[in-house]
Amino acid sequence: MSQPPVYPPQGGPQGWATPPPVPPQGKKRRKWPWVLLGVLILLVGGCTALVVGIGYEVDKESKREVTVEYEVTGDAKGVAIAYTAYGDGNLSQNQLSDVELPWSKKQKTKGFVKGGALAVTMGASGGSVRCKVTVDGATRTATASGAFATAVCDGF
Repeated sequence: MSQPPVYPPQGGPQGWATPPPVPPQGKKRRKWPWVLLGVLILLVGGCTALVVGIGYEVDKESKREVTVEYEVTGDAKGVAIAYTAYGDGNLSQNQLSDVELPWSKKQKTKGFVKGGALAVTMGASGGSVRCKVTVDGATRTATASGAFATAVCDGF
């Protein structure tokens, strides 16, 4: 004959009816504040690098020197020429009268904004003129013909 099965006692401090206590777990750490901090650091660092890079390029450009070339050609006699150069925050203006063509001039300038402008005005005898201003390889031209006509060109 077989023996009946033995069951653990019910209830009591050592009984199976009371579940065993769960060991306490440490507080779960939140990760999102650290992710947010990392994103913020990257954002601030990127903006700082961008501002420093732009400042460097602006400084470099303001110190770069260019040559402004003025040139006037044509068959008009005794023309009046007015030319300006802009650089280093200064504007220099020059006027010449009764000029025989062809005429040219080169001038160096630097600054954040740099360039020049040229105006050629003919007298009563008329004729035709062509003006040209070249700044840093970029050229602008204009033409005019007739009595008291003016050709204006600029380069910045």
